[in-house]
Amino acid sequence: MKTQFMCSIIYGGVLGGALVVDDNSITYKTGKVTVDDRIRNLKMDIADIESLTWKGIIATITLKLGDKYSFLILNKKRFIEVYESLTNK
Repeated sequence: MKTQFMCSIIYGGVLGGALVVDDNSITYKTGKVTVDDRIRNLKMDIADIESLTWKGIIATITLKLGDKYSFLILNKKRFIEVYESLTNK
């Protein structure tokens, strides 16, 4: 399964892009060349995610290593459904 969500990452400003969710990971992708390569194609393995928290439509993904990334995600309800289907296996 691969599902895409329009989003913006909050990283030195608000940068548009997409979150691609598949069976093993959530990947933020953007075509902005001014963004650091690590962020431009930021892959977060489901197994490495410690938590997903929400404040309105802003999601914060915290990784087990301590890194935190915040995203403004359109279609929050659907994102939660897809995320929970991956983490409740």
